[in-house]
Amino acid sequence: MDKRVIKVDQNSPFHRGEQVVQSRLGVRNIADWARQVIRDYLPEQHREFYAAQSYLIVSARDKNGNPWVTMLHGGEGFVSSPNPYHLVINAKRIEGDALHHAFQLNADVGVLGIELVTRRRNRVNGRVVAVDTDSITLRVEQSFGNCPQHIRERAVRRVEASKKVQAQYGLKLSVQQKTWIANADTLFIASGYRSQGESESFGMDASHRGGERGFVQVVGDSRLRFPDFAGNNHFNTIGNLVLDPRVGLLFIDFETGSLLQVSGTATIDWHPEESQLVVGARRVVEIAVNEVIELTDAVPLRWQSEASSVRSLRVAEKIKESRDVTSFILRARDGGPLAGFEPGQHLPIELSIDDVDTRVSRTYSISSSPNDEHYRITVKREPQGLASRHLHDHIEPGAIIQSRSPAGDFMMTCNVCPLVLVSAGVGVTPMVSILKAATEQPSDRPVWFIHGARDAEYHPLAQEVRDLASRYSNVRLHVAYSRARFEDVLGADFHSHGHVDGELLAALVNDLDAHYFLCGPKRFMADIQADLERRDIPTEQIHYETFGPMG
Repeated sequence: MDKRVIKVDQNSPFHRGEQVVQSRLGVRNIADWARQVIRDYLPEQHREFYAAQSYLIVSARDKNGNPWVTMLHGGEGFVSSPNPYHLVINAKRIEGDALHHAFQLNADVGVLGIELVTRRRNRVNGRVVAVDTDSITLRVEQSFGNCPQHIRERAVRRVEASKKVQAQYGLKLSVQQKTWIANADTLFIASGYRSQGESESFGMDASHRGGERGFVQVVGDSRLRFPDFAGNNHFNTIGNLVLDPRVGLLFIDFETGSLLQVSGTATIDWHPEESQLVVGARRVVEIAVNEVIELTDAVPLRWQSEASSVRSLRVAEKIKESRDVTSFILRARDGGPLAGFEPGQHLPIELSIDDVDTRVSRTYSISSSPNDEHYRITVKREPQGLASRHLHDHIEPGAIIQSRSPAGDFMMTCNVCPLVLVSAGVGVTPMVSILKAATEQPSDRPVWFIHGARDAEYHPLAQEVRDLASRYSNVRLHVAYSRARFEDVLGADFHSHGHVDGELLAALVNDLDAHYFLCGPKRFMADIQADLERRDIPTEQIHYETFGPMG
């Protein structure tokens, strides 16, 4: 890590280590967005999500201060949230688990709720404020959602519990454990940082990493390496490790319910292109293993791979939408029906790219209507984007790509409420899907479609939206161009100069019952959301799409 001195923002939701990494990588402006999406309470949608889970991934520290990560599980009512500020977990600890005695009063705890079958995940960091034999209560300090990238789909089922969990301890990896890790496509990681006097928003973190089988490289009995791909730019794990390199890993045997816990010390390779571990890796994390615990038949849960959900799709059409955005019309290769989706959701796809040993996975918002007999993804070509460049430059009609079922929490959930669809740039894609669905319903509810673009040359799907707005009297369209060209016609191509902001929304929309859907650059969404909240728009009426860089 370089030794440059940065000015630490004491009001940032990120601690010093996270800010150092963000500064190094040129993404310090993420803090404005994060202030809106990292909360000190659980939104209602997250409370419902956690209450529906049968297991949680949980991190804490042992008596020596070393971080570990484990799984807690239970039946109906296993997790509850009596109010937005607390999460209650009712679960017996696993005998022999590294964290069996770790959940004491005031202990820092990181929680990851992950629903593999739907690829949904949300995170909570907090402290234990109440504990008894079979229950811990956390006071929420940070709560936020994560994008679905690199999650392998698996359906979970409950089986009869084992009479006794067998625990095996060691200081290095056995032959069988090395094979286990080498075949893994999923790991969970514990990290943390809290020094004396630090804000209470910093504690333990539990996170997920995934890839193709073998993405974790076993270097020897006591050394592992794995790639760190592009993500949400929060750098929670990497930021923790910069300040405290102690780390915990968890590998799950999805067929037997066994757990493999690893404690070690991390170092970060900031120049992974030199190691060529995995194409597309932005960093490589190397772990020196200090301690290993294997828990056989640890949890009465089994996971079935959803490989059958992979579907071959044929590119039926390729349509240039703007200077840097292209749409791909996708139909089932076998001619059969496609899985349905809710307007606003995304489509996970997998690409085979020359000179890349593994399939490249990405998720792109669906821009077609749920009533269409095809999917349409509308993709911006990123200059450094491995997948988007491949799609734009090499995928032509007739090509076959693989996809999984549509997924995502960003969707039109209300069928009668007024809608305000607010987007910028390629963020228009899920909004078009929502607009099409809204106009196909027998309803006269008002719909505002408000979009910001540079100019007509960089305005994808413009004519399609204009046509819908002209056909339906309940649709009100407003487009703002920040750098309108001489040939762009005010009143036809666009309606105002400048950017879409809170002042513009306040002038256009005066409906307290409206639900706002936001999609675009993170700074754009942060500013819009902050302004809506200042206008006392309830948070449950503000919906936004978050995603990692689409490389």
